[in-house]
Amino acid sequence: MFPLSPMKDMQAHLETLRSQIKECEKLRDAAKGELKRATFDRIVAHYKVLASELEAAIARMKAGQE
Repeated sequence: MFPLSPMKDMQAHLETLRSQIKECEKLRDAAKGELKRATFDRIVAHYKVLASELEAAIARMKAGQE
């Protein structure tokens, strides 16, 4: 198998993060305890920051500002 280009690798990781965000949101919403809800809420927030940073990096790469 051929390695992905840096751009495709970053886009694949972004899709993984988006999937993880959705899954953690489901787990948060289904959680019965406040501690579990709060924990998944923090994870969701963290993943959203990572996704936002990755989106910005991808945009810079597309604009030729590696």
